[in-house]
Amino acid sequence: DMDYQTVFDKLNTNVGEVTVKRKIDADTAYALREKKIHGLYYTLDTQRNYPYGHSLSQILGFTNIDNVGQSGIESYYDKYLTGVDGFAYTSTDMAGRELETSVTRYVPSIPGCDVTLSIDGNIQGFADNAVVAASKEFSAKSASMIVMDVNTGGILAMAKSPSFDLNDPPRNDFDLLNELSRNTMIVDMYEPGSTFKIFTTAAALEAGVVNDNDTFFCAGSRTVDGQRIRCWRSIGHGSQHLAEGVKNSCNCVFMDLALRLGTSRFYSALHNFGMGKKTGVDFTGESGGMMMKEENVKTVDLARIGFGQAVAVTPLQLISGVCSVVNGGTLYKPYLVAAVNSHDGKNLAVREPQPVRRTVSEATSKKMREYLVGVVANGGGSKAGVAGYAVGGKTGTAQKYANGGIAQGKYISSFIGFAPADDPKYAVLMIVDEPQGYMYYGSLVAAPYAGDVFEKIFDYTALAPTMLPETEYTFMPDVIGKSAEEAVAELEKAGLHVELVGDGGTIRSQTPVPSTQIAVNDTVLIRN
Repeated sequence: DMDYQTVFDKLNTNVGEVTVKRKIDADTAYALREKKIHGLYYTLDTQRNYPYGHSLSQILGFTNIDNVGQSGIESYYDKYLTGVDGFAYTSTDMAGRELETSVTRYVPSIPGCDVTLSIDGNIQGFADNAVVAASKEFSAKSASMIVMDVNTGGILAMAKSPSFDLNDPPRNDFDLLNELSRNTMIVDMYEPGSTFKIFTTAAALEAGVVNDNDTFFCAGSRTVDGQRIRCWRSIGHGSQHLAEGVKNSCNCVFMDLALRLGTSRFYSALHNFGMGKKTGVDFTGESGGMMMKEENVKTVDLARIGFGQAVAVTPLQLISGVCSVVNGGTLYKPYLVAAVNSHDGKNLAVREPQPVRRTVSEATSKKMREYLVGVVANGGGSKAGVAGYAVGGKTGTAQKYANGGIAQGKYISSFIGFAPADDPKYAVLMIVDEPQGYMYYGSLVAAPYAGDVFEKIFDYTALAPTMLPETEYTFMPDVIGKSAEEAVAELEKAGLHVELVGDGGTIRSQTPVPSTQIAVNDTVLIRN
């Protein structure tokens, strides 16, 4: 299947040996050999086969035509995977001609090592399905998910959509290949929004600047350094204790906590959680996130950092830090490869959990688990709940920036959670980048998919329920035409968590529609 002139030009040369074509199939090679063409030789080649196709594309990476790793695990562990070439000794004369009496001595090749990932194939499948479904449902730019072992730092799943088939990467379109193969969960950073409030709360508890009995008042905004910073809920949350503030994700509460801590103490805590530095994961190109220089932080900046603005993290940084908050206070170094074995089965290395440092006390960790369970049981994370199990977590909805300003209508919706809450084993981070339409809240976009993966993990691992799966139902009230204050009051009275969009005078639409049967503590959306 080659052009005649191309073959002719290759052969019409003074070079002693020419490669005509590589990667031809066996049937073609055997057919040519039958023709007994003088001077035409054949050699066996190797080729990577990826049986899972699109799965793990950004993690495994790919090789070049010579099977040299170019990205991902293929690149990072190339020296273990490659093996050692074999060769032969032959006696020749000064001109390089083989002697008639020569005896050739062969030295066999050594096959490359087997590299075993920390990835659980079944859990990876759950994550793959979740990101594909979320991307399709919300016509999103992308969706990604990380599942981590809370107590070791082992990455059990890492999925992204869109993806590509590793057996057929788009090598002819470099920009597309770079975009599809980029592991954004490790190499890219983003403004986390409300999921970052977990660190603010934990730091404040650990420093002793807040307790359960402290009250905070939210009128819908705070003025700091002369700048009015709005809470996500324009009508405000009123008076609330810390647990209620966490459940409500009230921006004003977290501004107050950050200001109580002060820049030095807050920054020290954030660095302790791993913010602003690489995790050290076994993967090329990791980003360390981004934090303002401490000496440049103004009071208004400190307030914004408290609720997840003016700071950028990688998804891997975020989930690693959150795992330390809920596992008793130990930050672990995350990893993708669990073991390396020689071709003959000898174990060369086994990854042991690597504690980095302590981030919070056992008491703070226990309190944080209680608060975050409340978010799922009675707050914005309700759609991540699984009947019969205690799940904790936090939603996030962050605006995106472009050309130095807010990119209108572009959001990153996320949810990070852990389960079972009384003895955490699994953490799940779900991120949907630029969901289309008005349902862009993390509580409505990301949380349901995290809950679905949690449920599948419980079934797969045969994890027994810890609670009676009791679900109470109500009917969605009709709040069209009512003021935002009246609508929110009526919906909360019905036991529902409310996401409010807009600044208009009266409610124009609601999801779900009136009279729909809905679980108590579920999350609903109204627009004014």
